[in-house]
Amino acid sequence: MSDEKTINKWLITVTVMLPAIMEIIDTSVANVALPHMQGALNAGTDEVTWVLTSYLVANAVVLPMTGWLSRVFGRKRFLMTCIVLFTLASLMCGAAPNLASLILFRVLQGAAGGALIPISQAILMETFPPNQRGMAMAIFGVGAMFGPIVGPALGGWITDNMNWRWIFYINLPIGIVAMIMCAFFIFDPDYLRRKAEAIKIDYWGLFLLVSSMGSLQIVLDKGQQEDWFNSAFIITFSIITIVSLTALIWVELTHEHPIINLRLFKNVSFSAGNLIMFVVGFALYSSIMLIPLFLQTLMGYSATDAGMVMAPGGIATLITMPLVGAALAKRDGRKIVFIGLLLGATSMFIMQGLNLQGAFWDYTWPRIVLGFGLAMIFVPLTTVTLATISRTEMGNATGMFNLLRNIGGSVGIAMAATLLARYQQFYQTSLVANINPYNPIWQTRVESLKQALIAKGIPASQAGTTALGMMYGAVHRQVGALAFNRIFFVIGLAFLIIIPLLFLLKRTSHSEGGGMGH
Repeated sequence: MSDEKTINKWLITVTVMLPAIMEIIDTSVANVALPHMQGALNAGTDEVTWVLTSYLVANAVVLPMTGWLSRVFGRKRFLMTCIVLFTLASLMCGAAPNLASLILFRVLQGAAGGALIPISQAILMETFPPNQRGMAMAIFGVGAMFGPIVGPALGGWITDNMNWRWIFYINLPIGIVAMIMCAFFIFDPDYLRRKAEAIKIDYWGLFLLVSSMGSLQIVLDKGQQEDWFNSAFIITFSIITIVSLTALIWVELTHEHPIINLRLFKNVSFSAGNLIMFVVGFALYSSIMLIPLFLQTLMGYSATDAGMVMAPGGIATLITMPLVGAALAKRDGRKIVFIGLLLGATSMFIMQGLNLQGAFWDYTWPRIVLGFGLAMIFVPLTTVTLATISRTEMGNATGMFNLLRNIGGSVGIAMAATLLARYQQFYQTSLVANINPYNPIWQTRVESLKQALIAKGIPASQAGTTALGMMYGAVHRQVGALAFNRIFFVIGLAFLIIIPLLFLLKRTSHSEGGGMGH
């Protein structure tokens, strides 16, 4: 690694963070612009969501292959190829004339973007000595959190003031700068150069990985819309997922050069860290989807105001991450994760008590508590999980780790959407039982509404119907609030259930010097 020694590690950090931030922003930036795309491309709601789904599917397929692709092509060459492809795909997404071509270019963009984060993490974990690795992950985490905070706001601003196509064009200057910096500051370490000789390609593994990850992502994204297992479409894709995943595990454990190294999961600490990250992904993505939905559908907040409720939580994470990184050099990472999980659960239990009378601050401060919790989970968990992995396997390990977070997120979003629909039906049935003409409280409320409407000049014949409509609206909002509260409680429990797994994580030692050559 002689070339790398001469390069300042902070320059390497900036170089690998640029493409990673570009990829993370692109995961969330398109959400806000969907209604505009729908109008411009003349597409239905369920068709236009494929703009998001196609990106996630391609991402999920490439993530676990990152380590293998780095070995086959050389990491620097592979990283530069991904940046070029991602930037070109962004240009083509912006110029897409119709929905079909936009989805095709989003698949290309997702495939190129899938490898950017694991490669960046692997390079950082190698560049910094063990006692500074927590700080490296904290800096990377600041970049990773920057995306979800800036993505929706930036997407909204660009869509309102320019055109939805510019949410893709904005990647061009970042991509060009990242490309130039990568050419000058990133070098392949010796072990990767030696490995670059001919490797027998695991074609079966490649095929099974594409079919299992692709169909799993489709099942999760389309499940609620298609009514899960009442739909032949979902059943078919579920069967493909189970069969190809089973076959994939068998093929990868028997092949001498597997595309994904499942033997890494023999390492108990690595397996436990991945399982915790899966559940954290589940809790994080589902809560980040539910909070704005609650504010916009039940409280009448605009998209911008809902974003303002979310922003302070992101800022709390940004402020806390470098402090956590510094603490990791001296403290046991597992204890920091433990506090983070408790804070995550606490914020969800506060959310569970929210009602329709809350003010702006009532919704903002639990999100800030969650922000502190996430900073104390992400950085130490990444550092502790990857600490026991050898340098040669770092690309594989970061790919699997990010894949499990993403799949956890997809499962979380799918489950939250399903539970929301089911709980609303359940609460509607139980609340409607109290609504009948013989209930004196109901009679009083409807009568007072009717009188108020008549006083405003609405004819008596119409006032009765309008009063009933208003009462139904109030019941509907109450049903929604009860459903959201129950789901926040479930997410809070998820944070608590994974705490025992912390005992399986290996304590990191802070005394090792140099790089990661175990």
